[in-house]
Amino acid sequence: MMAAMDFNQLSGSLKTGLRPIYVIHGEEELLKIEALEQIRAAAKSRGYLKETYLVEQAQFDWQELWAQAASAGLFGDCKLLEIHIPNGKLGKQGSEMMQQFAEHPLTDTSVVIVLPKLDKTQLQSKWFAALAKHATILEMKAVTMAALPAWIRARLQQHDLKIDADALALFAQRVEGNLLATKQEIDKLALLYPSGYTISLADTEQTVANVARFDVFQLSGAWLGGDVQRVARLLGGLEAEGDEPVLLVWAVAEDVRMLIRLAAALKQGKTVQAVRNELRLWGDKQTLAPKAVARISVTRLMAALQECAKIDRQIKGATDGDAWASLKHLVMNLAV
Repeated sequence: MMAAMDFNQLSGSLKTGLRPIYVIHGEEELLKIEALEQIRAAAKSRGYLKETYLVEQAQFDWQELWAQAASAGLFGDCKLLEIHIPNGKLGKQGSEMMQQFAEHPLTDTSVVIVLPKLDKTQLQSKWFAALAKHATILEMKAVTMAALPAWIRARLQQHDLKIDADALALFAQRVEGNLLATKQEIDKLALLYPSGYTISLADTEQTVANVARFDVFQLSGAWLGGDVQRVARLLGGLEAEGDEPVLLVWAVAEDVRMLIRLAAALKQGKTVQAVRNELRLWGDKQTLAPKAVARISVTRLMAALQECAKIDRQIKGATDGDAWASLKHLVMNLAV
């Protein structure tokens, strides 16, 4: 069984040659692009010919793809076969073909399958199980806010640049949630400053653009974790981006209901692990939700649900008031 490979391990692995099959999936587009570029460069240096297939329609001819791919060995050419599936939907024939690629490696061919972030059903499918067993899996997860400063520092070091701690904190705030823009800002600094230079707070203020991208999931993690300053920054960013508060109110209400149910389960002596799937406590929520329950009483949570209902009426014009102002007040209180 092939093990999953971390992005940072890919470069070293490619020095010894290409694997028969790679699967690149996940939500972080920049890392997916960079992983694919590394594989392409390694293939090109070894004389591989590249063929690319884009699967966008249900009527895609998978049998034709297999026939074209299998022909590589007949002419003695090594081939890098890229299969891009932007929506992650394979259909019956595509699913069967993925299993065939996994279980019957092609001669003189390295296959790269590029997928979006996969949901739980896709990850548990037969075709992905077959790939996980035989392929090299590269999952490109989003770089969290907690991990972003270290990521920025490491990337700057690749350009022989250093950065002060306060400058690094501001840098991370300005680019949060937008890794592609983060790379562009790092490349810009590499052009502006000489090797060995230490970037100061003043440098960051003057040169690093505010390109942060905010979303509802970041806000959920921030208020559940009690990070008041980040909650304020995220709410300000979401409002500035022109987002309607409809989705935010729905997400907050869903998380409040989850906390109420978790509080009841814990009171009954159940463990977080026992109710994890039932309450969808996946990712960071598995650790953040119990802390939020300990911080926020059920009485406050019930009142928050009533406030969500009031904000929903404000959005629809059924009740007077500024929905954004009410939402900010609610979420800031939940973060305390």
